[in-house]
Amino acid sequence: MEVTNVDNQLTPVQKKIEKIFSLEDGIGICPVRGILDRIGDKWSFLTIMQLGGAGTLRFSELRARIGDISQRMLTVTLRSLEEDGLIRRVYYPEVPPRVEYSLTPLGESLLERMLDLAEWANSYKREIVRARQQYIAG
Repeated sequence: MEVTNVDNQLTPVQKKIEKIFSLEDGIGICPVRGILDRIGDKWSFLTIMQLGGAGTLRFSELRARIGDISQRMLTVTLRSLEEDGLIRRVYYPEVPPRVEYSLTPLGESLLERMLDLAEWANSYKREIVRARQQYIAG
C-alpha cells in the first residue's frame, strides 16, 4: 500500500503564489512588484476604470470623472500607464490641440481583473465597514 504525504503538497493557491514569486523567467520578482505598485494605486485604478467605462476620454473629461485628482497627479498617472502599455494617448494637432486617452488591449485585459476586485469590494463593503468599526471600538 502506497501512502501519500498530503501535508507537504502545495494547494492550488500556494502553487499560483509560488509561480508568481519564481525567478525562472529570468526577469525576476522586481518587475512584478513594480507592476503591482503601479496598477494598485488608487489613481491608476480609478483612471483605468473610468477609461474602461467611457472608452475614450479627453484629459479634462477624465479629470472631471475621477474627481479629486490634481492635474499634475493625473498627468503622472497617465504617463505611467502609457509607459506600461495600458493606455493609448492620441494627439490631434488642432487649434487648440486635442489629446484623447483610451485603454489598449492590455489595459482592457487588466480592467477585467480590476472589475472582479471592485465587484468583490462592493459585495463585502458592509462586512469591511463593520470590521473597521469593531477594530476602532477595541
